Amino acid sequence: MKSVLSWMLITFLTVSLLNNCFSNSVQKEIREKASFLAELRKLYSSGDSSKWPKPILDPDAKPHFAEIGHLPDIQFPTDNPYSEDKAVLGKILFFDPRLSKSNQIACASCHDPELGWCDNRTFSFGHDRQLGIRNAMSILNVAYAKSLFWDGRAASLEEQSEMPIRDEREMSGHIDLAAGKIAKIKGYELLFEKAFGDKKVSKDRISKAIAAFERTIKSGTSKFDQFIDGKAELYSDDELMGLHLFRTKAQCMNCHSSGYFSNNQFENVGTSLLGSKEEDLGRYLVTKKAEDAGKFRVPGLREVSRTGPWMHNGSMTTLTEVIQFYSRGNPEHSQKRSTVHHGITLSSEKSSFVRLLDLTDVEIAQLEAFLRTLSTKPERVLPPALPQ
Repeated sequence: MKSVLSWMLITFLTVSLLNNCFSNSVQKEIREKASFLAELRKLYSSGDSSKWPKPILDPDAKPHFAEIGHLPDIQFPTDNPYSEDKAVLGKILFFDPRLSKSNQIACASCHDPELGWCDNRTFSFGHDRQLGIRNAMSILNVAYAKSLFWDGRAASLEEQSEMPIRDEREMSGHIDLAAGKIAKIKGYELLFEKAFGDKKVSKDRISKAIAAFERTIKSGTSKFDQFIDGKAELYSDDELMGLHLFRTKAQCMNCHSSGYFSNNQFENVGTSLLGSKEEDLGRYLVTKKAEDAGKFRVPGLREVSRTGPWMHNGSMTTLTEVIQFYSRGNPEHSQKRSTVHHGITLSSEKSSFVRLLDLTDVEIAQLEAFLRTLSTKPERVLPPALPQ
């Protein structure tokens, strides 16, 4: 009996000791985590990015890297300087469907201000209800893009603005004919005179006015902007950890850097689906360089929670899905890595930036929480009255 009692006492004391050790260990871990988060919060909200933890970057990313932060002031080209009258004219033209062949499709049809300046569709409807072949990119913060469209085929907004007008799948017009239609509308005369000094309507002036307006479409102050400026309490612990992961373990900064959250480069993330019915050669169609097959422009991430679905083909419908895609390193299907185009064999060479990250479910959720802080409340943009 005494032996049994002794063993019971020993067992009780052992369990108590283990519980105490475990409790102390857990409490220590909690204290260390709280201390780590407090230090991160202090650094990231200091208003001085030089105090932030050093980002994890691949050597190939460094030439195009700039620290994330606020959007800089908008720069207007010397051959198309800003004026309020020009931007007003550009806004009206942006919403005017008479630039299209059917008189029913405007720039705003695919770039709706209430839908993050895109249309939240996989592919947009164009002339005669034809489907486009790529997802319509948002034009929010487009002033910071160094080339336009997923494949970068336009070097400026002035060049870009007329391309949808003459695209048979989109507005199916002709920029000269569109200019002729606008020139016949009496109500436009005063608007062109205010913007350019005389009443002359030309395709060049139409392009410049629309481009001037598009450059003004800029994000407001986001939760992220306020946090890094000193409002430390704005971020939850998950949002804070998401920011830190974005700059470190998740290696998002290899491509999504600067205040625009894009390095303005072209990368192959393995979504070109070469050799299938859905194949898209991407940048190759512009440069004709074999190494550009399957490359697409790196989009900016500001307002990203408002601009889905994502990727050039609109194939991903949730931010969680996008982050999981990169966490897995996109194990591209071997049968969809090559194709023959006009007798030339092309292969998809996935970027070295896209590799297995093995993020946990918690880390994926934290990254998403951070990305959502890059979005702002939609501003109400009233369509203008069209000249008659």
